[in-house]
Amino acid sequence: MKQLISASLLSLTLIISGCASTTDSKHLEYLTYVEAGQLVPVTEFTDIQGNLIDLNQSSNAKLIVLFATWCPDSQRAMKALEASDLNLDPNVDIIAIGREDNREALDKFATDYEINFPLIADTDRSIYAKFANAGVPRLILLDAKNTVVKTIIGEGENPLAEIQW
Repeated sequence: MKQLISASLLSLTLIISGCASTTDSKHLEYLTYVEAGQLVPVTEFTDIQGNLIDLNQSSNAKLIVLFATWCPDSQRAMKALEASDLNLDPNVDIIAIGREDNREALDKFATDYEINFPLIADTDRSIYAKFANAGVPRLILLDAKNTVVKTIIGEGENPLAEIQW
């Protein structure tokens, strides 16, 4: 009986953990630390080219993508985003943050996936930790004033389906 319960818990953990890193696999649920109506916890970033991005300098809606280059769900979401009309919308700024990825990994990813929006390296999870405990990709929609409109865990076949301001 104990083996059956242990096997069931392991299966549930694997299903729930998705693209959680090994340190995340002990968590049985994804926690999101930001919610609709709150101001985004980080407004300044430096992309992998060394450019400063200040969200306060843009009056556009913003999409923050928290992802990992090794995660199949993140890869699918980034491909879908690059191919979408959203990627070409002049009224939306897209910023993607590579959780535990360094500049070199993100530079290769940008080339391989033909990414044309800024990528930010978050090698130590210091940015990611302000948004969530586990799970990528995460899509954080912001309005023009950097208020969170919606948070989405972008796993599955159509990761952009829920994007709507």
